[in-house]
Amino acid sequence: MKLVRLRTTLYNIKAQLGLGNVLDSSSSYSTATRTTTREVTNSLRKGSSMYKLYRMLSPMGDPNDSMVPLLDQWVEEGRPLDMEQLRIIIKKFRLYKRFSHALQISMWMTKKSNFVLTPADVAIRLDLIAKVQGIEQAANYFNCVPEKLKLPSVYIALLNAYACAKSAEKAEIIMQQMRDRGLVKKTIDYNSMMNVYYQTGNYKKLDSLMHEMEEKGIDCDKYTFSILLSAYAAASDGEGIDKIVAMMEADRGVVLDWTVYATAASGYVKAGLSDKALAVLRKSEVLMMHNKFSRAYDFVITQYAACGNKDDVLRVWKHYKQNLKVYNRGYICVISSLLKFDGMESAEKIFEEWESRNLCHDIRIPNHLIDAYCRRGLLHKAETLIYKAQLRGTEPNVRTWYLMATGYLQNNQSEKGVEAMKKALVLLEAGTRWKPSKECLAACLGYYKKERDIEGAGYFIKLLTGKEIISADLHDRLLNNIRNGAIALPLGFEPATRS
Repeated sequence: MKLVRLRTTLYNIKAQLGLGNVLDSSSSYSTATRTTTREVTNSLRKGSSMYKLYRMLSPMGDPNDSMVPLLDQWVEEGRPLDMEQLRIIIKKFRLYKRFSHALQISMWMTKKSNFVLTPADVAIRLDLIAKVQGIEQAANYFNCVPEKLKLPSVYIALLNAYACAKSAEKAEIIMQQMRDRGLVKKTIDYNSMMNVYYQTGNYKKLDSLMHEMEEKGIDCDKYTFSILLSAYAAASDGEGIDKIVAMMEADRGVVLDWTVYATAASGYVKAGLSDKALAVLRKSEVLMMHNKFSRAYDFVITQYAACGNKDDVLRVWKHYKQNLKVYNRGYICVISSLLKFDGMESAEKIFEEWESRNLCHDIRIPNHLIDAYCRRGLLHKAETLIYKAQLRGTEPNVRTWYLMATGYLQNNQSEKGVEAMKKALVLLEAGTRWKPSKECLAACLGYYKKERDIEGAGYFIKLLTGKEIISADLHDRLLNNIRNGAIALPLGFEPATRS
């Protein structure tokens, strides 16, 4: 069996480090061959007429702009059309996530040029319709596709769309249709349904698909293992993680990389199995040394911190600096990790190192120390950090002022706390899911009540209303409560979460 390079789906890592999804549901399980941007670009022959067409279409950045007039003009001028090259243009737009334009070209191909679709064309169009117009329109399109074109690739495209829409029941109906037609024969067919169950959190149903594959003698591939491992990790299922890791290590067709053990470590940490997490982290660490990905170091550092191993955090950090150029993300990971151990001195030292490097100024880095200072009542140190950041041209953000507000309020500096909270609210975008805590808002309103500052309270409550933290109909009621000497926040108001 040809060796393959495993790149595991790491949704839990993505949540922590903002990584891209390695197994994108629109490409890994679709019929479209996974292609790099460079390969697609090279396949458009430079100097050819179709390359000129691509260069004419590509500047249109607004997805609402229609490409049809330019395509029509191309034909009216008598210029040739190469359908294979047109497919490549569609693929290139998909790579750049220009789904609306890719769909426009796909639709134009059949409406204006009498182009005959292949099953692969149908699968790509269905995927594009789902992304641009929604899952219902994609399902409607699928129902209109002639039966002779409904090969597994088309069904798989719809399954992927249902995975993105988190619609397991409808996906199961499609999977059963595939079974009834005798189309479920390959690993990719099962991977697509497994992806649906993973995306929808139906982890228990993954085992039944595994058994079905075993009964039919269909082997797992790298994507099967990726989905199963990620699912068991998300479910904090230590035994399941053990099983999949063992299967992957025994499969000579899979070359393991750091992400496999990183996913396993994350699951073990969630399950409270620190010893097992440390064992696989050591394996992940060895493998990541060969690749030298900064995100690998970032993740391993945060996981060692989650296991409570400060020495390992510092050891990996040392290797990180020796082997790679460290950017802001790396400093965020190590500083936040050290602060979990109350390692203020180490965190401050690394922060000073970051300052000395004159990297792109990022308020998120001082925010971690500001948070720690405020929790410890070291408000002067927090204020100094903000002042130094502003001298460098870095302005505090919502979180900065919210941290300061909570610090002031918890240390009986109410006036400063209210002013900091107002600054946070002014910067907050309306409709943001994050909200200040009930306790913090109650303390601010309590300050206005104590000071009998109705005008100030009115401005503060107006800010809350304008930022959609409270509904407009509660504005007057809350202000009346202040006038009457009461402090009442709306029922169902959710406290903020620290990030």
